[in-house]
Amino acid sequence: MKFLPECLESLRQQAYRHFSIILVDNGSNDGSIDFVIRNYPEVKTIALPKNVGFSVANNIAIKTVHTEYVALLNNDAVAHPLWLQRLMGALEEHPEAGFAASKMLFYDNPRIIDRTGDGYTRAGTGLLRGRGEPARSYNKQELIFGACAGAVLYRTRMLRDTGLFDEDFFLLYEDVDLSFRAQLQGYKCIYVPDAVVYHKASASIGYDSAISVYYSHRNLEWVYIQNMPAGLILKTIFPHIIYDIAAFFFFTARGRNKDFIKAKWDALKGIKKALKKRKQIQKNRTVEVDYIWRLLERELFFTRLIRRLKTT
Repeated sequence: MKFLPECLESLRQQAYRHFSIILVDNGSNDGSIDFVIRNYPEVKTIALPKNVGFSVANNIAIKTVHTEYVALLNNDAVAHPLWLQRLMGALEEHPEAGFAASKMLFYDNPRIIDRTGDGYTRAGTGLLRGRGEPARSYNKQELIFGACAGAVLYRTRMLRDTGLFDEDFFLLYEDVDLSFRAQLQGYKCIYVPDAVVYHKASASIGYDSAISVYYSHRNLEWVYIQNMPAGLILKTIFPHIIYDIAAFFFFTARGRNKDFIKAKWDALKGIKKALKKRKQIQKNRTVEVDYIWRLLERELFFTRLIRRLKTT
């Protein structure tokens, strides 16, 4: 509940006014629903009896939407008054784009970028574009790999075609998976630098917590298995293995080796289901393999390590 006032007030201040708000409560016990009903009567609330995860909760809300667009905003984010207007304008100007990514700045230090959409590397891992860079950078509107679901605008038509968030993911990497599926079906992502959100990063799940290590490192395997085209497996599998080995040593040093090993073991246990999904996802692919390869960024292992150490 402590995050809701600033988040909801920022939506009340949006320059673009033609929208409604749905708040999904994932089984909280701090009085969030009563608080919203009492102070924000314009907000439709969906109270879930337990925490069903990010993927399921957002899917429940999206299924109630019948408009041309649907925006997602995390409760630990505060949107600039022009946020929604800028995202809407970008998708109106770019019919080839199925979704639009925001410029997310750190709430506690808005001079620094949290992320400017998502990238995906040739080692089969997600990448937070721009993290740690000065806020004045990444000011070019451009087509990128994907969007963080914490502050994004989707065409509902795209979501009908690609399917919603994979509910087996529970949380983390579900937006990377959706972005990958969208790109495979020819839906592009436009990064909108003047659609700004101030993000209290990792406020809910914690940074490198047991939860974040487990779900991110289980789910990144499923994203890779389900989405990477066959023609790119040989180009990416060895960098992917190297990344996993390096990550193991990194998290061992941080006392999270058990969470990391459990993540990989559970990813392996789910491989049969992942391969079944892969068959359908690859069947739906409409773009050339070379297009996907050009979207993928080089994996800079040392740069990633330095950035992680700076963050901690």
